[in-house]
Amino acid sequence: MSGRKSGRVALVTGGAGGIGFATAERLARDGAAIAICDLDASLAVAAAARITDAHGVKARGYRANVGDSEDVGALVPAIVADLGSLDILVNNAGVTRDNLIHKMTVENWDDIMFVHLRGAFLCCQAAQAAMVKRGWGRIVNLSSTSSLGNRGQANYSTAKAGLQGLTRSLALELGRFGITVNCVAPGFIDTEMTQKTAIRLGKDPDSYKAERAKGIAVGRVGVPGDVANVIAFLSDDEAAFVSGQVIYVSGGPETRRGG
Repeated sequence: MSGRKSGRVALVTGGAGGIGFATAERLARDGAAIAICDLDASLAVAAAARITDAHGVKARGYRANVGDSEDVGALVPAIVADLGSLDILVNNAGVTRDNLIHKMTVENWDDIMFVHLRGAFLCCQAAQAAMVKRGWGRIVNLSSTSSLGNRGQANYSTAKAGLQGLTRSLALELGRFGITVNCVAPGFIDTEMTQKTAIRLGKDPDSYKAERAKGIAVGRVGVPGDVANVIAFLSDDEAAFVSGQVIYVSGGPETRRGG
């Protein structure tokens, strides 16, 4: 298959659904071969099969816990062996453990840091080794508008802010090797995760979306494709002079809301 990213191989962590799957599909439309990792191997394999069927590119699913150094250490060589290289890394894997500070447990805190920060660090460390050898690479980390602070998300907000620092630091370290590192910070995106947030708050998901849309400049909530399109640009040859940036994909200037 020909396309803007033909000959490239992209790894999308947590790519079996939501923003991750939309991103994998968008990169596949551009011709990239796709690797998807997920904690559930069957979900990753099924998602990869859907990519191949729909877009005609090579795609593979892998079971990996991004916070486990042994898993990640085995993942990247497997991708290179199966698909030929690793050129694009999208650190999308994430979880939430929302709670107010007086109710938040150490486990709530550690779970978030393990997946979002440790996971991104390990994947970046493993991927950059393959990218440096080829003299080309694109890393995109998924932050969030919650990095600006959000009630009930001290753990998540901290991790997502930390990813922005990681992004800027790696951009400085890796730029001379032809590798750019950027960060995308989505606002309210209609996914299973945000639907669970609505339920946690005791609200109907559709009513919650309508409520949130009132505070968004473009008058609607986001969809996974909105984020995937920005990631696709940052993963392109044409984005070679964009690095160390945080791009908010939130439908307008962010205004903080409680809940």
